[in-house]
Amino acid sequence: MATPQRVDDHSKDGSVGFIDRRSFLQTGLRAGAAVALTAAAGATAIKLHADDTVWQIDPKLCVSCGLCETECVLNPSAVKCTHQYGICGYCNLCFGFLQPNMTEQTTAAENQMCPTSAIKRTLVDGPYYEYRIDEALCVGCAKCVKGCSTFGNGAMHLQIRHDVCVNCNECTIARACPTRAFTRSDATSKPYLIKGTGGPSKEH
Repeated sequence: MATPQRVDDHSKDGSVGFIDRRSFLQTGLRAGAAVALTAAAGATAIKLHADDTVWQIDPKLCVSCGLCETECVLNPSAVKCTHQYGICGYCNLCFGFLQPNMTEQTTAAENQMCPTSAIKRTLVDGPYYEYRIDEALCVGCAKCVKGCSTFGNGAMHLQIRHDVCVNCNECTIARACPTRAFTRSDATSKPYLIKGTGGPSKEH
């Protein structure tokens, strides 16, 4: 089989790579196991409230208002974008990644939705691309979430990273949230509320 070549996506920032189908499937299988390990490791860093609860966002109530970025006592915010691969369309023209009003369809920085280039995309096969969130760069602005929800499947959504959050008694984002999407969740049974899974989950 021919060695996969890097695909020129006319990107000015070189953010687009290439993985073959076999590697993609292998990565997906490993990710299932890695998710559980990540959740277990993260649990050790959770800063518990007196009643063993943590703050979390209900993705069904979140409207991507942008306050998670600006209202958190931490800078950058403890709220990060989470990508639920199970409901992602792996689109070439992803409006969680690209601006809907771009004049030229390229992945140049000025056309990207994320202001910090926290979303990395990799060609999977044919017209399909995988999108990964670099949490170190994510500031929780929710621009990608809004674009994905408006024009796509809504695979991107916000979650509070418990290994970053200081678990304030009165969360300043929860107080400002216009839809009361913030709630206290049991730290052991449902620290993360994952979109599209049919219920609470420990996965991230």
